[in-house]
Amino acid sequence: MRRVIVAEDDVQLMRALQINLQVREYTVVQATDGESALRLASTFKPDVIVLDLGLPDMSGVEVIKVIRSWSRVPILVLSARHMSEDKVRALDAGADDYVTKPFSMDELLARLRAATRRRQDSAGAEAPAAVTTDEFTIDLVAKKVHREGRTVRLTPTEWHLLEMLVARPGRLVSQRQLLREVWGPAFEENTNYLRVYMAQLRRKLEADPARPRYLITEPGMGYRFEP
Repeated sequence: MRRVIVAEDDVQLMRALQINLQVREYTVVQATDGESALRLASTFKPDVIVLDLGLPDMSGVEVIKVIRSWSRVPILVLSARHMSEDKVRALDAGADDYVTKPFSMDELLARLRAATRRRQDSAGAEAPAAVTTDEFTIDLVAKKVHREGRTVRLTPTEWHLLEMLVARPGRLVSQRQLLREVWGPAFEENTNYLRVYMAQLRRKLEADPARPRYLITEPGMGYRFEP
């Protein structure tokens, strides 16, 4: 049975989450503030954490930073804050995903399943030497991409960007993190660089670049690779 901590101070929402999660065989432990969320994270050993940013005693971003100092447990932010700045701060602090309120329970449950599945897949596993999709194959050792039997020519920047996303399958990677790692700290605000290079990667890899299947944009937040 999967174990989840729900850190949320809205009593009605907490109750709704608890009912829906327990029906789907999650063991749910509740936290109504940041301090109790941190204490439970260290003692309960959850498979995933659902975290509100607006906790009464401390910022949810601070909670993420503390947990990330000693754990890689998946953290899904559930917040009424819609501003891209809030989303970016949470993702840069180490959150794995971000869902805004009001939300669809089906979407939340799907994202929880994806988060726990990624953790199970990565537990004790070595990094793959290659990633294969229906459209292309990425050889992470040789640093080559093949599509329809042909080598796809990527620039060093395109490769670095693709490699960062592929190394985090299904995980949302913030724009700022991508810019910082690929171009350097001085370029963290140059989001137009990302748009240009992601468009180039899609033209080279996606069957329909206008409707990408693998290189997905999360508006205002970042990108994810869906294998």
